[in-house]
Amino acid sequence: MATPDADPTPARPGRAPALQLDALDRRIIAILQADGRRPYSHMAEELNIPPSSVRYRVQRLEESGILQIVGIANPLNIGFDRLAMIGIRVRAGEAQNVCRALRELPETSYVILTAGQFDVMAEVICRDTAHFTDLVTNRLQRVDGVVSTESFLVLEVHKLAYGWGVGEVETSMLDLPAGDAS
Repeated sequence: MATPDADPTPARPGRAPALQLDALDRRIIAILQADGRRPYSHMAEELNIPPSSVRYRVQRLEESGILQIVGIANPLNIGFDRLAMIGIRVRAGEAQNVCRALRELPETSYVILTAGQFDVMAEVICRDTAHFTDLVTNRLQRVDGVVSTESFLVLEVHKLAYGWGVGEVETSMLDLPAGDAS
């Protein structure tokens, strides 16, 4: 199988040029988003291609940074009681430095540079209120460049989705309730 050419569009700063994804790549991604443990042989049957082609494409997607296969635990079910989004205002010109500092904190699961009321948003996961308080007041607010923070505590989680980014995919795997992807 020929290796697809890299996308000719310039890469965003700090990123390698993106691979050009075809419909088969997108279907493989969608299947793995529904069930990251799905055997290559089962995917190959569904996609009507050899298992070696699935293996090659998954490896290429992983090496390019497009795909990462990980186990994701629901933090509320494993002893972490405080989830929050924190809006952060920073001194002019310091947003990138603040993002770098925040991504090093073990409690941050999501750090983004934003436009709007906040310069940076971070999702944090803490054991309890004392842990959250310590994180915000003793570490996060002391990051050089942070001017102010506003916390949004998560009361209930109604949806955690990771199956985005590949468009409409016709595969029976995406229609199964969680736990039925055997």
